[in-house]
Amino acid sequence: MSEQHYPPLLEELTPPSHEGPSGKNGPSRRRWPWVLVAILVALGLGYYFLKPANGNGKTSLATSTPGGSRSRGAGGPIPVVATRAHKGNIGVYLTGLGAVTPIHTVTIKSRVDGELMQVHYKEGDLVHQGNLLAEIDSRPFEAQLKQFEGLQTRDQALLDNASVDLARYTTLLAQNAIPEQQLVTQKALVTQYEGAVKNDEGQIDAAKLNIFYCRITAPITGLAGLRLVDPGNIVHASDANGLLVITQIQPISVIFTIAEDFVPSILKKVSAGQRLTVEAFERSGWTTKLASGALSTLDNEIDQSTGTLRFRAIFDNRNNAFFPNQFVNTRLLLEEKQGVTLILNAAIERNSQLIYVYLVKPDSSVTVRPITVGSTEGDETEITSGLAPGDAVVMSGVDKLQEGSKVNAQFNENPGRKGS
Repeated sequence: MSEQHYPPLLEELTPPSHEGPSGKNGPSRRRWPWVLVAILVALGLGYYFLKPANGNGKTSLATSTPGGSRSRGAGGPIPVVATRAHKGNIGVYLTGLGAVTPIHTVTIKSRVDGELMQVHYKEGDLVHQGNLLAEIDSRPFEAQLKQFEGLQTRDQALLDNASVDLARYTTLLAQNAIPEQQLVTQKALVTQYEGAVKNDEGQIDAAKLNIFYCRITAPITGLAGLRLVDPGNIVHASDANGLLVITQIQPISVIFTIAEDFVPSILKKVSAGQRLTVEAFERSGWTTKLASGALSTLDNEIDQSTGTLRFRAIFDNRNNAFFPNQFVNTRLLLEEKQGVTLILNAAIERNSQLIYVYLVKPDSSVTVRPITVGSTEGDETEITSGLAPGDAVVMSGVDKLQEGSKVNAQFNENPGRKGS
């Protein structure tokens, strides 16, 4: 038997040499190492993507389909924060934009002509009714007062003398000692002097009143504005501008508007004698409450251009939270619902078709529960259908949930609103 020779494996895998006349390898010999590298890379990638995810040899396949990210929780319950619906009271509010409007604003003007001598207030001070604000030179009116008092003294003396003559003429006429015409003339003279005395009294009163007007006092209690006239200037009763403006700030009002659709409901409450509460918040939002007041009155006609009616609410403003012409957000408490089902706003989900929550069932799985919402106040909303007090709903972590997902719920402590 002839001996057989098997070439080594490396020699079999070695591609044949194609050497040219110069003894160098051809193009096929230069290509085969890159083919081998490509095969090794492919094997490595296949091993990487198909390697077992755990010790049981099962593979972990991530998907990009909707809900694929939620399958990561398939290995155990998904941690979420939940809250329970509870029974409580909630208010029905009507909101609007309002402006702080003083109940009284007075422009102080001079009622006489003269030089402004002194100013007794400081700009921005709270002045009280009756406080002395300014003084005008009263000397011209004091001189007039003396003049009129002198005229009154003269005319009163003439009246007294004429009255004596009248009494004498009356006696003489009874004795037929004088003609009747002389008595009649004397009566007319007495009447004339009486008129002169009354005229003098009027002029004296006018002079005294002008002297009184030279001392300008505050007609109301309020905040003094900037001084409009400095001491030393001549002021006149006919001046268009005043000396200063006083604005009442305690109490103060807010005028706000509400859509005409709600006017009948408000009128029904007001006609029944109910006191409606109005709350004012900062213009920037509903987080900072300024004060609570009461509805005072409403306008007598609806603004057709906006379809709203104006209302006035009164606030005591003891903390000086309001400033005249300040814009505020207002809400009118129309009624308060008692014993309704409430949940936190954070638990409510919405899409284009419905409003819903993720309800946590007793077996720690979740289901989508459509709900109907009612009034909202603060961070809570009334649920008119779909939930009952005590139901647990997911508040945080809903992005990982789908129908039937198992959850590990940590409950948010929610003491509920008043009356719960």
